Amino acid sequence: MAAFFAMREGGSINVLKLAKLLYLADREHLNRFDMPVLFDQFVSMDHGPVTSTTLDYVNGYQEDRANWDTFITDRSGYSVGVATGTMSTEDLDELSDAELDTLEAVWGQFGHMSRYTVRDWTHDHCGEWEDPHGSSTPIPYERVLKFLGKEHHAAIAQEIESVRSLSKSLSLAQ
Repeated sequence: MAAFFAMREGGSINVLKLAKLLYLADREHLNRFDMPVLFDQFVSMDHGPVTSTTLDYVNGYQEDRANWDTFITDRSGYSVGVATGTMSTEDLDELSDAELDTLEAVWGQFGHMSRYTVRDWTHDHCGEWEDPHGSSTPIPYERVLKFLGKEHHAAIAQEIESVRSLSKSLSLAQ
């Protein structure tokens, strides 16, 4: 997903803008299909909601970066970029057509915005975000689903957490 947005931005993207686009894409996919793409932990930070583990990858805090480094360069100042200059959407074959459609829709709505404009948009339109005043606080999936107007938000959130737990167990078993 990060490589997709970096490619759309011309090969390099501001970290704040990327963090917002990743969150908005996961949120939009949740809205469309009742499932996120990343299955990441959402958190409220001063600059708005983010996908926590993915932001750790962006910032270089994750140790197992083999797959990440295939697609994204190390952070340089306030930007990350596409790992290879010849990457195209076809190289993002782990993303489904539905996921790519969601990414395209999010890019269409927010790609033209500056990092601060998209940040401000998340503050004003993502009701699940609460200002943590210099800290970070988790945003449960149930809360996001509730603000998206999902009728069965608790059941959907429980299913997402089950998938996250199974995925974590399988990765530990490898």
